[in-house]
Amino acid sequence: MSLGSSLPSGMQDLLGPQTDQDIPAIPISSSWASKYRGATVEDLDPPPALSSKPTDPISTALLNAYERDYTHLTVVSEDTRALLGYLNIPRLKQLLKNGSVRDNDSVDKAMQKFRRKGSVYKVITMDTPLEELEEFFNGGVNGSEPRDFAVVTDGARRFVLGVATKSDLEEFVKRRPA
Repeated sequence: MSLGSSLPSGMQDLLGPQTDQDIPAIPISSSWASKYRGATVEDLDPPPALSSKPTDPISTALLNAYERDYTHLTVVSEDTRALLGYLNIPRLKQLLKNGSVRDNDSVDKAMQKFRRKGSVYKVITMDTPLEELEEFFNGGVNGSEPRDFAVVTDGARRFVLGVATKSDLEEFVKRRPA
């Protein structure tokens, strides 16, 4: 006997379904919804950004990245602290290996500059849903190429707060209970 059958007429409707067969299946809108369940970039707990200046020696930037186990470093202007580009550490190791740069060269010789003209920027903040971050990594924001990392800023893009990587996102999914 269900709970609803002992209630006065009309009250049954207020309670809703009483058995498993009566409960409608709620479709999940995407695999992302079940994977992230409302989590944001803040839930990844990205480490604070570590920035280099264009004039810093590559050896210093590399040492800083190794000490913190970072795969990407941002490069900021010495004067304005404006974001100029980034160092992809695996790429930098390859450049050093093949002799394209030397460890005493300045960071600006190895950094990858952000394209400013004709590019659509996706602002990634601590409040950005992880679904949007995954879409960004897959190149879905403006149909551009896939990316390995995202620079996390404040909403006004004045401060670099951290760097989130694709592997951070993958690790989050692995460690999150189902």
